Amino acid sequence: MKPVLVLQHLSGDGPAYMGTWLRRQGVPFELRSTEAGQDFPAHMDGHSALAILGGEMSANDLLPSLRRAELLILDAMARGRPVIGHCLGGQLMARALGARIQRSPQPEVGWHAIKLFDTRQTHEWFGDAGSATVFQWHEEAFELPPGAVGLAGNAACPHQAFAIGPHLAMQFHVEVDEDKLCRWSLLDTEAYQAQQRSHATVHSGATMREVMALHLATQQALADRIYARWWSGV
Repeated sequence: MKPVLVLQHLSGDGPAYMGTWLRRQGVPFELRSTEAGQDFPAHMDGHSALAILGGEMSANDLLPSLRRAELLILDAMARGRPVIGHCLGGQLMARALGARIQRSPQPEVGWHAIKLFDTRQTHEWFGDAGSATVFQWHEEAFELPPGAVGLAGNAACPHQAFAIGPHLAMQFHVEVDEDKLCRWSLLDTEAYQAQQRSHATVHSGATMREVMALHLATQQALADRIYARWWSGV
């Protein structure tokens, strides 16, 4: 079995629960981290599927690693190898397919509810619930690329997820586990504090941790479904 290729942009933004899920299923994966000095491969010849993680940079930044990720996304799609993108990863999928990435109506940091649209593809990926509470950390968001089906949204970010065949882009972080969330929640920069004062959609680290017990297990059950649907395309 060829391994899954996992693209990591920042050392602190690893696969977390997605890695746990892949190991539970016995699915091999190869992690490439640009911040650790590892180049992304030129093509998908040696890999069965592609997963792209998040990062604090903009998808529009002039970074060679971001453009290489977009080429890999297009290569994987052309070969019919399923692609899944988390936050920045979802934005890179949209950008590679010709959609704009721009500032979201409101930034979202912390646990936020999204409406799940009533489409066949939504039910395949997310089940039959009409909404979900997911972990978010973004200021920018994608528009829908040509041929995409929008799956979810809310007032702060109208396009929260889209699917194109076996490929899924998400604006949120279903891959977080307790360790990753707690590490992120310790961020305490001046800019982050200013966002909390200006936007009700930006939660404090303490709030994230306080409500984690209410939402993390449910989100991980949703992640199980999402990753199983993605892997079924291999």
